Amino acid sequence: MSRDTAVLPHYFSRSLLDVLPSAVSALGVDGWDNPLGLPPAPAYVVFLIDGLGWNLLRNHPEEAPYLNSLTAACEPITCGVPSTTATSLTSFGTGLPPGAHGVVGFTSRIPGTDRLLDALRWDSRVDPREWQPHDTVFARARKDGVTVTTVSKRSFEGSGLTEASQRGAAFVGADTIGERISGAVGAAAEPTSLTYVYEGELDATGHRRGSASWAWSHQLAMADSFAARLRESLPDECALVVTADHGMVDVADEDRLDVDDEPELLDGVIVFGGEARFRHLYCEGGAVDDVAARWRERLGAAAWVVTRDEAVGEGWFGSVDSAVRPRLGDVIVASRSDVAVVSTSRFPHEAELIGLHGSLTADEMLVPLLLDAG
Repeated sequence: MSRDTAVLPHYFSRSLLDVLPSAVSALGVDGWDNPLGLPPAPAYVVFLIDGLGWNLLRNHPEEAPYLNSLTAACEPITCGVPSTTATSLTSFGTGLPPGAHGVVGFTSRIPGTDRLLDALRWDSRVDPREWQPHDTVFARARKDGVTVTTVSKRSFEGSGLTEASQRGAAFVGADTIGERISGAVGAAAEPTSLTYVYEGELDATGHRRGSASWAWSHQLAMADSFAARLRESLPDECALVVTADHGMVDVADEDRLDVDDEPELLDGVIVFGGEARFRHLYCEGGAVDDVAARWRERLGAAAWVVTRDEAVGEGWFGSVDSAVRPRLGDVIVASRSDVAVVSTSRFPHEAELIGLHGSLTADEMLVPLLLDAG
């Protein structure tokens, strides 16, 4: 299926990075903007369901009756570019676009090296506080008197991505749904509080089984029940916001371009990064135009192939800091149709995934902003 129009991010108006600042403002804290127009409340809980794109949600009303009941009163927002977890969670946690916070993809080049930073697993040689030096929304809100809490899997505590995106919040380790609801209810009992709850199983199921699978549908039903139970358990005066970090598309085996089978595509490419639907190509000096032309000829209308300067000029990453610029590919390949660019030798696990994301299609870029004010 062709998707002719790229969905560009609505940074600082209707995007994922606006959710937490708007919630802090709605708590009545002076000096914070509320571009999303969230209503006043003494406590906010923000529940982020990894991989729950707006289109996926709207296409599954029977599996997600509670969440779909909230869609009538809202419009979707955008995530950032690329539409991927590490980038989105850092934008969400910092209130900044990728060009400022610097987590510009699942994998991106560490400047001055030929190594890639895997932003989900991180790299012990990279200090997350140097890679992402800005205060998070959590840290700034805490300075302004807000009780801030993250409720998520125990294994995420202290990880590089957690430090980059959520430092400043008290961390409550909670591996089960029951633990997460309990942790959120306890945190939300505090006056002037902001609590973030993360759920990642829907995304994991989609990657492994595809978003068109029965497994994914059943997992969505579980996420819907989680959200409904969370709302029932929270105090009436606490506002609940449900959002997501990206959507997802399924890519068939025959629609995967494996660069291992076409090595000429990597002529002039020093480092092959990004992910299957959003590739960062880091090029030798003087090779950028040739690399871009070669990829445009190979993929045609199936992908947006742009140079770094073109992507920056079109606002894909927001305003780009000088330290962040070399982390972006010299050439960027963003899937336009249901295709993926893989390398079975470099990223064997990724090459096996069915559900993917990262690009600028509506299925990947649009995410819900659902409000249940009790």
